[in-house]
Amino acid sequence: MKYQTIINGETFEIEINEDGRVLVNNEARAIDFRELREGELYSILLDHLSFEGVVEERDDIYHVLLGGDMYEVEVTDERSRRLASAFMAFGDAGGEISIRAPMPGLIVRVPVAEGQAVQKGETIIILESMKMENELKAPRDGVVHRVSVKEGESVEQNKVLVTIA
Repeated sequence: MKYQTIINGETFEIEINEDGRVLVNNEARAIDFRELREGELYSILLDHLSFEGVVEERDDIYHVLLGGDMYEVEVTDERSRRLASAFMAFGDAGGEISIRAPMPGLIVRVPVAEGQAVQKGETIIILESMKMENELKAPRDGVVHRVSVKEGESVEQNKVLVTIA
């Protein structure tokens, strides 16, 4: 699984492979991570150096005290980034917008119909991908102009699913 990690404003791409190998910005790193006290104290071996850290999560940001220094750490996985980026370009602009599949998958449910008014944040499609159900939500208020898919249909990445006017 790939993760984007922002530590005090600096971005790192982290990939954890099925065999346990860890790549940081495409460079293999020797990392071992153990929980010492549930939910707060951790032991980290990084490239054969030992560290202990205290971790506290607040508002989706991890605050990590490591070696006397405090770090703010924000972590997003690849799937979450794809879903978020699928809607970032929409903003609150008027006009017609197309909701596209952020990844290939199977349409599990279409809880909206053409002509239906929707509010920002309302679920308009449920897309199953990698054995996970992803709720695609309306990026703004509007009216469903066109539904281009049906339940049970397989879709490719970037296929237009719903158009909102």
